[in-house]
Parts: sequence; C-alpha cells; structure tokens
Amino acid sequence: MLSDLGLDQGNRYSVAILIFTVTSVCFQLPATIAVRLIGPRIFFAFITFCFGLVTLCTAFIHTWKEMILMRVLLGVFMSGIYPGLALLISSWYRREELQLRFAYLQAGQLTILATGGIVNFGLNQNLHDTGGLKGWQWMFVVQGLVACVIGIATYWWIIDFPERSDQSFYFLTKEEAHIAASRIQRDRGDVVPAPFTWTEIFRHFLDLKIYGFAASFFLLNLVTTALAYFLPIILQNGMGFSTNKAILLAAPPYYYAVIPVIISSRVGDRYRLRGPVITFNCLCLIAGFGMLGFADQVTVRYVGTYLATGAYVSNWAALNSYQASNITGQWKRAVTAAAVTACNGLGGVAGSFIVRQQEAPRYITAIWVSIG
Repeated sequence: MLSDLGLDQGNRYSVAILIFTVTSVCFQLPATIAVRLIGPRIFFAFITFCFGLVTLCTAFIHTWKEMILMRVLLGVFMSGIYPGLALLISSWYRREELQLRFAYLQAGQLTILATGGIVNFGLNQNLHDTGGLKGWQWMFVVQGLVACVIGIATYWWIIDFPERSDQSFYFLTKEEAHIAASRIQRDRGDVVPAPFTWTEIFRHFLDLKIYGFAASFFLLNLVTTALAYFLPIILQNGMGFSTNKAILLAAPPYYYAVIPVIISSRVGDRYRLRGPVITFNCLCLIAGFGMLGFADQVTVRYVGTYLATGAYVSNWAALNSYQASNITGQWKRAVTAAAVTACNGLGGVAGSFIVRQQEAPRYITAIWVSIG
C-alpha cells in the first residue's frame, strides 16, 4: 500500500497517521455534545455508516493526497465513538456498576482488534490480485462493508439515554424507563441535563479534576503506544518469526487482556475500589515493562507483553469508571469524556516519539518513560 500510494516517500506516511489524530481530537467535544442533543440511535448509526463508507472508498484511492483526505474524514467520524459510548454507559449505570461495563466495552474492542489483525492477514494473503484488487484494498473493502452494515443495524439495536429509553425499539416501556431513570437519579441526581448553552459547556473547563483525568489518559496511551512497538520486535527479531507469523502471534496478548480487565473490574465494583485497582495495574505494568526491557530471555520478554497489555487495558476501564464516578452533571460528563479521549489520542502521538529507532531493539528510553 505504501508504494502504491506514494506514502513511502518523505514524511507522507507520518502525516497520514498524524492528521487522523489531530482531526479526531478537534472534533471530539462537539461530537460528544451531539450525542446528547441528537440522541445515540441517530448519532451512532450515522457516524458508523459514514465511517464504513469512507473506509470502503479508501480501497479505490490512487494517491497519497487522497489518503490524507480519507484520514481526515475518518478522524471526523471516529471522533464521537469513544467519548459518546463512555457518556452513554455512564448515564445508564450507578457508580458501583460502571467499571465492569467499561471492561465489557474494552473486552469487545480487544477481541475485535485482535481478530481483525488475523482476518486482515488472511485477506492480504488469499485475495491479493483477486478481482483486480490488491490485498490491502480487499482489507478496506471488507472492513468498510461490515461497518456500513453495523451502522444501519445500529439505528435499531442501540438504546437511548435512560429518560428517553422508552423510545428505543422493543426495549423498555414508559414505566420501566421511569424506573431506570429513577435509580440513576437516586445515585447522582443528574438524569435530566440542564439546557444546553456554550457557557454551560466551557465553564466546566474551570474544574481542575478534568485536567487530572485527561493527564492520566494521556500517560496511559503513551505507554500503550510504546508497547505496540515492542511486540513485533520481540516476535521478529527476538524469536525469529517471519513478518506474517508475527502478525498472527501478536493477537494472543490482546485476547489474554480480556481476563485481567474483567477480573479487576469485578473486584473494583464489588468493593467500590478505584485507586487501589489502578495502583495494582500500574505495578503490573511496571513489572511487564521491566521484563521487556531488562530480561535477556525472549520467552520472558514475550510474557512481559502479556503482563503489560493486561495491565494497561485494565486501567483503561478503571480510569474511565474513576472519572465517571467523580463527575456529575450531563454536560460536565460530556466535556470530561471528550477531554480524556482527546488526551488519550495525543498520548499516542507522544508515545511514538519516545521509541527511538537508534535504541533498537531495547528502546531503553521508551522503557524508562513507561515505567516512570
């Protein structure tokens, strides 16, 4: 794909990666507000279908400039998914129920991402030059079509916010919707949002807690990005696997991460703990990166990727529930969800700079920054 589109020249590929993040960050606040104003059914159905359509169109581009345009559009339509889902989930569950629900969301994402890598490998291997399309084009075609179908189905299967849940298809009656809204109202008293004004939105940026949560997510994704560089290095350089086999073997740590995120989230909700769970996950992350950076045996380093992956995934659910449990008010939670997701994306950009190619294969700067 890089040579076909001219992305292998200069810094074109880096620009294509960066422009997606920048666009997504810029649109996350208005997109999250739109979830509340428009409603989840219409909003998620629209952006998911559009995301799939742009992905499908990417299969038929011919130049790097067209790829830049596609990445901008993908950033726009992707911007509201994570903060919007975080807002919707936090609106439905009491504070002692949140972490497990975020864990389910993260577990689903991990399973799809890991499986998607295997599927992409199969498409690239078996459909290359089939029907006049190359392997990378088939990956975009299949993923785009699947996203479009899910986008259409989303209009019927996703639910609305509790106070409007009786309007969802075959979900709750008005009486049941009232009960659902009442339990949230008793928990934190913010079921019905205040009238929307930009003044109401921007005044919440005066709360320093938002910046603390945003910084936590920035650091979390900085570590995540660094870790993403280590796994293929260990598999290819350390264990001697080919590029194709390394793609397949990169999936197991993500499947494994489903286990610790579910267990730690059950403990966190059961005993109403957030800080101790986050601290424990951080210690596991330190241990995992220690194994990655300072062990000589390849097996030990590979096991370290399991430990580190499970820890950062678990902390994603823990940090989301931590911020949602300490923020009240619909618009304030929308602002916080957008801010932490935006800083999560910026952490990914920063993470790419701590992995210095001249330090391969140990990448000691990335190791120490991640441990710190």
